[in-house]
Amino acid sequence: MPPPFEYQNATLHFDRFLVDARDNAGLATTNMAWNMIVGVLHTFRRRLTPKQVLQFGNVLPPVIRALLLEDWNIEEFPVPFESRANLLTEVRSVRREHNFSPENEIQAVAKALRKSVDLAAFDRALAQLPVGAQDYWAIE
Repeated sequence: MPPPFEYQNATLHFDRFLVDARDNAGLATTNMAWNMIVGVLHTFRRRLTPKQVLQFGNVLPPVIRALLLEDWNIEEFPVPFESRANLLTEVRSVRREHNFSPENEIQAVAKALRKSVDLAAFDRALAQLPVGAQDYWAIE
């Protein structure tokens, strides 16, 4: 049996996601989008237990899943979802000197992510997570 499509084409799939996130945020480069994506994923991850992170990660494409897990300290206790303003501040704290995330950063990544996943599986995974998880990834 050949490797699954998502693994054979992981780089192509991630490049599309990166461009979508860049365009959704109105950023000039995919380098800018990279920092925004990392900030959005890591800010979300901080609100989950290790089991929840892995359950959520299972519905993500391989490279996005890897970014979710990158530099993760599983000893940290989850923090609650906060106001959108506080979440945006936290997203922007990731690689602060290279982070040009706009006001719509979470929405921009959410829109690109929803385009990159099986939506039914994604929504099922979110439904099993703490209050605030669905709002975090909601698209207005």
